[in-house]
Amino acid sequence: MKNQVYCCAIFLLCLIFFGTTLGVDAATCKPSGTLRGKKPAPGQCNTDNDSDCCVEGKLYPTYKRSPPVSSHTKATLTLNCFEKDCDGGAPSECDNRYPSDDEPIVALSTGWYNKGSRCLKYITIRGNGRSVKAKVVDECDSTMGCDADHDYQPPCAYNIVDASKAVWKALGVPKNDWGEMDIYWSDA
Repeated sequence: MKNQVYCCAIFLLCLIFFGTTLGVDAATCKPSGTLRGKKPAPGQCNTDNDSDCCVEGKLYPTYKRSPPVSSHTKATLTLNCFEKDCDGGAPSECDNRYPSDDEPIVALSTGWYNKGSRCLKYITIRGNGRSVKAKVVDECDSTMGCDADHDYQPPCAYNIVDASKAVWKALGVPKNDWGEMDIYWSDA
């Protein structure tokens, strides 16, 4: 009888530990809607940095929310060019300028961008065994896309930290591996 109680107690502790540990990593958001893709005019969609172009008629999920931010928030790091005439589209939402990609800067998914509450503030990004502080300068729009304002790219997913090449360099990621990587981030 004692062995059964002991085993049940250990099982429950493991269940609680793994359930709470995986809870932050497994956080997902349900789409808040969909957006129908529009075919861009020739030359209107910049595919630099492995960017996708919208496909006419395809339904893309949109998100108004992102998982809660913690000291260890799981996300997908993507590559963005923030400079003029690059794949990022319009000037940054935070200061209406085109910052240099030599600066460690990021755009956050709509929910994490939180109506600009993180504008020009720093976050800490951890990945590839390193960390870097980056300034939030833009929104990676999870609610809109497939139009000229968004360079005819689909809406961002709910869990994106869209980063300049300076962030990828600081994390020590070889250039041929730039594009998409699992990371953790937190407010700095």
